[in-house]
Amino acid sequence: MHTIEPYYNWRHIYIGEEDKLNPFYGREYSEFEFSQTVYNYYIHPQWDDFGSRTLYLKIIYVDYELNFAIIELIGEWNDAIENDIMELKREVIDKLQEQKISKFILIAENVLNFHSGDKDYYEEWYEEVSDKDGWIVALNMPEATQYDFKKKKLNYYIELMQLDDWRVYKPYHLFKKIDDELAKRLN
Repeated sequence: MHTIEPYYNWRHIYIGEEDKLNPFYGREYSEFEFSQTVYNYYIHPQWDDFGSRTLYLKIIYVDYELNFAIIELIGEWNDAIENDIMELKREVIDKLQEQKISKFILIAENVLNFHSGDKDYYEEWYEEVSDKDGWIVALNMPEATQYDFKKKKLNYYIELMQLDDWRVYKPYHLFKKIDDELAKRLN
């Protein structure tokens, strides 16, 4: 796991730690000191800690005019013990929503397991973005993780999508592709 870095090919357009509106503004990262772990496995030091012991993230792009954010996740999403959705919602999502972000793309291909808990934070987040014509998409979540996510019917709140070649898009084009796909599903 220590070799999996957050996606960095958009850093010439957006660097979260240099964005004053980003919850991780001003953070400094080491390329050599591995201190964060998911269980006994070290992860790359570029991932951001938001209060969970098993799930980390990186805000890889935010567009304040089009009101969307792209967030990459790694680890185990554990609501049963860690209440990761509460930590994510309060420490990251609420701060982005204060900046009028209402459309969220969660790159979930490195979310290895999901353990469900309560639905309250999912409902709250969904209602808040729906009121602003927003949405939440989990992109490329592994099948086994999706199974557990769907079993709890959380896909009602967070749309699950597959797009294996998402890295070939620039942020705007990825957003537009997902936004258009969701509009087609609604019609």
